Amino acid sequence: MMNDELEQYIRAHIEPESDYLRRLWRETNIRTVHGRMASGHLQGRLLKLLVMMMRPRNILEVGTFSGYSALCMAEGLDPDGRVWTFEINDEMEDFTRPWIEGSPVGNRVNFIIGDANVLAPQLGITFDMAFLDGDKRTYLETYETVLPLLRPGGFILADNTLWDGHVVDPEYDRDRQTQGIEHFNDFIAADVRVENVILPLRDGLTMIRKK
Repeated sequence: MMNDELEQYIRAHIEPESDYLRRLWRETNIRTVHGRMASGHLQGRLLKLLVMMMRPRNILEVGTFSGYSALCMAEGLDPDGRVWTFEINDEMEDFTRPWIEGSPVGNRVNFIIGDANVLAPQLGITFDMAFLDGDKRTYLETYETVLPLLRPGGFILADNTLWDGHVVDPEYDRDRQTQGIEHFNDFIAADVRVENVILPLRDGLTMIRKK
């Protein structure tokens, strides 16, 4: 976990976010209750770069929120690539859909309101990459839904896996979201179907490769 001064230094020495994403970040923080849930400049640039490195054709995102991360991943896609992003909270649609559709890369994003655990398997698509950023209480359930949809050698990125440090803080042992993250982390560490590493970026980002 880094302090604000160090994060500011890092942001000053990486690719800048576009004016469109900067405005989206600002509006997300002004007009939504949990604005900090958006990926933001640092993680957004990492997501774009990882997509450019992995060159996926189809990406599955669980947890759209305001659309920031979906648009960052879409920036890194080849023109024929697609992000399929699911948001279970239908109250976010009026905010998020115009921002996705108004983006220069919005044509690469399919925004769906509904439960990815139910709807994603119905698409009949094999994904090359997935980004998990939904309900922390059901992270493990979502992982078990997503893994069969991923091609061998494909990657899952799971956000918030250090959960603001709560995973090592006994005061949060009874918190259901913390418990969900802890169960997820324990399971992934022992899952022989994958290999993984946790990056201490922002709130923790786990990279998982399907064997």
